[in-house]
Amino acid sequence: MALTRREFLLIGTTAGAFAAVGVVVPVALTKDGDGGGGEAAVVGLFPRMKVASLSSLDTGDPVFFDYPLEGQSNLVVKMGEPATGGVGPDDDVVAYSNLCTHMGCPITDYEPDHRLLGPCPCHFTTFDLSRDAQVTLGQATQNLPRVLLEVEDDDVYATGVLRLVYGFSNTLVGAPAVA
Repeated sequence: MALTRREFLLIGTTAGAFAAVGVVVPVALTKDGDGGGGEAAVVGLFPRMKVASLSSLDTGDPVFFDYPLEGQSNLVVKMGEPATGGVGPDDDVVAYSNLCTHMGCPITDYEPDHRLLGPCPCHFTTFDLSRDAQVTLGQATQNLPRVLLEVEDDDVYATGVLRLVYGFSNTLVGAPAVA
């Protein structure tokens, strides 16, 4: 029995849809829990660690810390205006890995007037921290990993990492955990 062209396309489309469902399973976490943000993260496995106090953060002055493993360098900064993923009373405190997503070079220069991290000392990539650390210039093709934050009273806690840290196939494996 030969298949008609229409039957062949119907069977192929159905099989493709089932295969895609088995390969792509979206997980969405959003700040307000409505499922529309498209941010994927596993937060139950990460340690909760205090990284700063709200009262000690000066606008535009980054504070550097390792999280969740030693050597996974990050910065937390009070932006002075609401930012993607920001926490605190003004939604302006964010934290990101400062290891460039191009080749893992540590970026320590922050330009508060333009909210840019960089340029990377290796290949001059810059990232816009007010817009989820999007690449604004340079060789990198991915946003920096965002450190998920929570505020409790005056304390700012790291609770997880969104996206992989450069050089790690698992953000929680490959180095000693920070204490």
